[in-house]
Amino acid sequence: TGTWGVARFWNVIWLLICFSIHARFNWSHLLPLQMWGRSLGLQTKDSLFQLEGHPFRIFGGSVHYFRVPREYWRDRMMKMKACGLNTLTTYVPWNLHEAARGKFDFSGILDLETFLATAAEVGLWVILRPGPYICSEWDLGGLPSWLLRDPAMRLRTTYKGFTEAVNAYFDHLIPKVVSHQYKKGGPIIAVQVENEYGSYAKDPNYMTYVKTALLERGIVELLMTSDNKDGLSSGFVEGGRWLCIKNQPRMVMEYWTGWFDSWGGPHNIFDADEMVNTVHSILKAGASINLYMFHGGTNFGFMNGALGFPNYKPDITSYDYDAVLTEAGDYTNKFFKLRQLFSKIIGNPNPLRWPALYERSFNASHAGASYGTIQLQHYVSLWDLLPSVVEPIKSEVPVNMESLQVNDGNGQSYGYTLYETAIKVSLALSQVFINTLFIGFLNYNTLELTIPEGQGYRHLRILVENCGRVNYGLFLDAQRKGLIGDVFLNETPLRNFKIYSLEMKPLFMERFVGASPTPTLLPMALAHTSIAADGRSVTRLCCLLLQGWEKGVVFVNGQNLGRYWKIGPQETLYLPGTWLRPGDNEIIIFEEGTASRIIQSVDLPYLGRIHYMY
Repeated sequence: TGTWGVARFWNVIWLLICFSIHARFNWSHLLPLQMWGRSLGLQTKDSLFQLEGHPFRIFGGSVHYFRVPREYWRDRMMKMKACGLNTLTTYVPWNLHEAARGKFDFSGILDLETFLATAAEVGLWVILRPGPYICSEWDLGGLPSWLLRDPAMRLRTTYKGFTEAVNAYFDHLIPKVVSHQYKKGGPIIAVQVENEYGSYAKDPNYMTYVKTALLERGIVELLMTSDNKDGLSSGFVEGGRWLCIKNQPRMVMEYWTGWFDSWGGPHNIFDADEMVNTVHSILKAGASINLYMFHGGTNFGFMNGALGFPNYKPDITSYDYDAVLTEAGDYTNKFFKLRQLFSKIIGNPNPLRWPALYERSFNASHAGASYGTIQLQHYVSLWDLLPSVVEPIKSEVPVNMESLQVNDGNGQSYGYTLYETAIKVSLALSQVFINTLFIGFLNYNTLELTIPEGQGYRHLRILVENCGRVNYGLFLDAQRKGLIGDVFLNETPLRNFKIYSLEMKPLFMERFVGASPTPTLLPMALAHTSIAADGRSVTRLCCLLLQGWEKGVVFVNGQNLGRYWKIGPQETLYLPGTWLRPGDNEIIIFEEGTASRIIQSVDLPYLGRIHYMY
């Protein structure tokens, strides 16, 4: 979704001015998939969409498979149907499917084909938004960080290094979705060409390149582009359907049902009545709509993006978005108001029946769970752990994350990088230590620190975190993380670094569990405990509350739940029940400051102090 700061109100008003007012409502969106022919697909005729020659309007909602545990996909889709929607839209995250160049993953939560097949079974059409760039408040807009190993890289252009990488990715991705297209019996009725390119527009040939790349690999359905009002002319591609041009169907591709949150800010809330009233206005004008988001889900792991303007602000772990369904998939007031609106506008023609509410729910109102207070059992200092679990890279000068010689030449994408060098007797978010003594932070605004006086040689340690690469704007090429350039002590550049890549991968965690523990609360530590769960855990909502902790990451049974940070707004981390197993469940916490002795398991989320938008 575009984060250029374009006000929702004026964006919608401008779109409504474009709409050809007509009140011809139809019920074709409720027809089962099997009742349609498969030769024409989604087409445009004058100011209407047509599906297989019948007037058709898109009542869509966004759900991203990579933000929702696989076991819950059907639940979320059934709730879309129950709300009255007929179409699901989803992005495809390149950085997850090809985390290392040439190594592709379409398993588990990344099983896109199963996601598409489930949508078809439920009776939803699909608009696929494959990128390669997706924005979506996702690290680097979904582009893999190994692209930045090329010092001359120009992302989202026809630069050879970029198009070669996109071609290799599309060679694996597109064949997996071709058979799921409408004309081949599947649910995909349209495919978006890139995403919001009009706000970037660095290369006039780029959109044509992406369109051709899709067509050459077998995409046969309607092509679309999507932009805000300022980017429409630059984001258009010949042969694609603009989503607001004269004598073409009108569609609000991203009607924002809420908004995302940044660390240190409030939890953004959008009034349900105002949202529904605007949706009503759009539908009354005869337009199609896609609710962004219908269900937001979670930025699990280190996948959150960041705002880059006017100041750098990393996004929080939760992608609740104040959407139609909560982060855990629970019904909201918005859901029931929209369901009522859609039922009035669309009607209830016989013999069709309005979809019933879907009751098999994995959410708080139906099956909340709490495991109470959880005692941490032992702690290990990161400084004690390092020599035995991480082999440092020796370098004369600092090297940024993406350029480190790790992960079979793919560099480091996420997590932390520790830089260490010796000094005698001063950068993403960085913590600075003398030996193991914390002396301060460096960040985009604070570039200098004073080192305490002392005698002899000491270790200068700088721990740099990728808090999230900026996902939107004109400077994606500049999103390299870690130390970039020299570090100076009294105007003299430091040399002879040991660099530790701390991506917090499973092997690192396994070695931590085997390390000698201490019962002492330690700064910069990993803490370990477990909770016992029963076989009903998959149907339960559980949230972890980390009051008394400062900043870090939580892992449960090897799954990275994401970051917590005392500056808020988010105070709980969502723990999907499906990630728990009968018996003991391992919890590991990496705390950057000073750890606490307990965490709380609660059955309701708390996403922070509320700020009403608009």
